[in-house]
Amino acid sequence: MRTKGVGKMGIGDRAKHLGQNLGGHAKELAGRARRDKPLENEGKRDRRKSQLKTAGDHLKKAFKR
Repeated sequence: MRTKGVGKMGIGDRAKHLGQNLGGHAKELAGRARRDKPLENEGKRDRRKSQLKTAGDHLKKAFKR
């Protein structure tokens, strides 16, 4: 028996991950412009985190088929 809504990557999840990715990119660019290495690294970390979340959602979707 399948539970309704489990394993689906909704538009809200995609938007949240995209927002986190764009926010991370903005932090990374701001860090580069200000020569602030910790801010740049924080932006990179945010981008990687959102990419991993998106990849995990894609894997869940692939295995549900």
